Amino acid sequence: MTGKTRVQLICIISFWIYACSASAQEMPKDTLTGKVHQIEKVTVTARRLPNKVTTAVPIQSISQQDISQLGIQNMADAVRRFAGANVKDYGGIGGLKTVSIRNMGAAHTAVSYDGIAVSNCQAGQIDIGRFSLDNVSTLSLAIGQTEELLQSARLYASAGVLSIETEKPHFEEGRNAAFQVRLRGGSFGYVTPSVRWWQQIGSRTRLAVDANYMRADGNYPFTLVNGKYVTKEKRNNSSIHSHQGEATLYHTFKDESELDVKGYYFYSERGLPGAVTLYNPLSDETLWDENAFVQACYRKRFSPRWSLQAQAKYTYGWNKYRDEGKEYTEGYYQEHHRQNEYYLSAAVLYRPLEALSFSLAQDGVINKLRNSFPECPFPTRYTSISAFNARYRKSWLTATAALVHTATSERVKAGTAPDDFHRFAPSLSVSMQPWSGELLFLRLMYKSTFRLPTFNDLYYYRMGNRNLRPEKANEYNIGITWNKNELPLFDYVSVTLDGYYNDVTDKIVAFPTTYAWKMANYGKVHAAGVDATVVTAVPLHKDIKLVLSGSYTWQKAIDLTDPESKNYKDQLPYTPLHSGNASAILETPWVNAGYSAIGVSKRYYLAQNLPENEIDGYLEHTLSLSREFTLGGCKLQLQAEMANLTNEQYDVIKYYPMPGRSWRLTGTLKF
Repeated sequence: MTGKTRVQLICIISFWIYACSASAQEMPKDTLTGKVHQIEKVTVTARRLPNKVTTAVPIQSISQQDISQLGIQNMADAVRRFAGANVKDYGGIGGLKTVSIRNMGAAHTAVSYDGIAVSNCQAGQIDIGRFSLDNVSTLSLAIGQTEELLQSARLYASAGVLSIETEKPHFEEGRNAAFQVRLRGGSFGYVTPSVRWWQQIGSRTRLAVDANYMRADGNYPFTLVNGKYVTKEKRNNSSIHSHQGEATLYHTFKDESELDVKGYYFYSERGLPGAVTLYNPLSDETLWDENAFVQACYRKRFSPRWSLQAQAKYTYGWNKYRDEGKEYTEGYYQEHHRQNEYYLSAAVLYRPLEALSFSLAQDGVINKLRNSFPECPFPTRYTSISAFNARYRKSWLTATAALVHTATSERVKAGTAPDDFHRFAPSLSVSMQPWSGELLFLRLMYKSTFRLPTFNDLYYYRMGNRNLRPEKANEYNIGITWNKNELPLFDYVSVTLDGYYNDVTDKIVAFPTTYAWKMANYGKVHAAGVDATVVTAVPLHKDIKLVLSGSYTWQKAIDLTDPESKNYKDQLPYTPLHSGNASAILETPWVNAGYSAIGVSKRYYLAQNLPENEIDGYLEHTLSLSREFTLGGCKLQLQAEMANLTNEQYDVIKYYPMPGRSWRLTGTLKF
């Protein structure tokens, strides 16, 4: 570790310890009585808009209510409804699911779980399929960065943030505990029981515990097209068994500062069905995953001018891969990977004027990787990330600027370590409201980001390259947003329209060499596109409402790496020119109905845009019906869902067929 990086990490630790000790300092008491005054509880019920029209960067969100009523079955299905999100899905319940923003790559997209980033230094991308939707309160996607100034430097350093916010305990009048039991069952042997326990502990502490188990054989039928031959096949080796649990403690101190502590555990064993090629659907691959973390977040508002947030996290990740076959000497091939991360973050917000705010965030990260490969270098990476931010907000204008500095130093036990690295990355966003009486906003954004080579990029057996440079990206966005309430036929109408341009240089790809494939900085990509969203609510009767929403993305992402190559200026693989979705929710006193459709145009699965490399587009429909009953002091909700209503046969990734028509029934008892 260099002297500079060591000093930065010591400063981070000192800053975080100071933040934690600040809870001993109480806010000044009431100057009149020295007592705490409690006001009567007020409950406000309203639907969260899926896009924010006042922000300088595109932010979309979906609530727990909409997730339930639309029959959304997993995290990937929910994220697919965001304009500008590219989701790769390798099929089935247990298939890998990753998200990237505007075709910049999954490693450029941060995933935040209750405000703290989820990490995977080995592969650089997060499998969002391992997160359950059962306890999600809000799911949001920010392109650029979220609008919150008091956040970690790691989130500032990302090209975009997928934020998962879990539901906090809340209790009915006179109660201090709440319980929920849920049972889901559906096609392909899918069964998922889950439980929830909320408990009030004293007047200032709440506890939330969630746990679930899931199993499925996943052997769904599909249609295989091979030239002029069409056959009916069945997916195999798609079974999955997983269990997940988390417990969160929420505590409010006497000075109104807050401390949240969360423990999370996930384990899965799943078959990897593999690609279906040349009538060979067989696969003997299995993957075991184990992920656990403990995280803490402390927030304190010293005064209207000063606020502080401190975070700490330890993450453990382990996986085992096994492939059986006669081609292996011992009849099988097996590899293990284990990674550990130690993370500290502190951020302070200062507001010298009503219209002007500053924040400074400092993160320190230590990552370690161990695996069973021959000549494993056992790398350890030390990372320091600093972010300085300024925001001016006054009447018609909001302007935010940020400067992020990243420094890394790596150590290995075998071979040569990569050179130390440091880089500055600026960003600027502006939102303008031309007319004060109209919720019409113009917004502009520029952001410079990069992503470091992952441990796999640098050290993977025979493929790794320790001379890789970081993958650099620039984002540009210009948009217009509009919201109008209480129109003659609508409760509200909200519209956003954004045009964007991204360029990525030094793209890290696997490149063929004389004897084997090797990771290399060999890529230059330009992406231009348009994202549009609309949402409205139509009151059909006193107790009946229709909520309509939709989004559309046009995207042209081309490869500009080599003017001499055959795929120069061709659309990137798995990038549709057109994609979008539409949904409708009908709320009535008797039953709630939800309908949604997701559509994607044709794509190419190889670099050259040739007809033989095309993947057909698809349009998938989902229908949901739900009803809630009151049984004494309990509430019972029943829901039925039909996914892929028209039994559309399609691939998201070539040779990985997706399930056809499927059903799911859910019963939820709250007491």
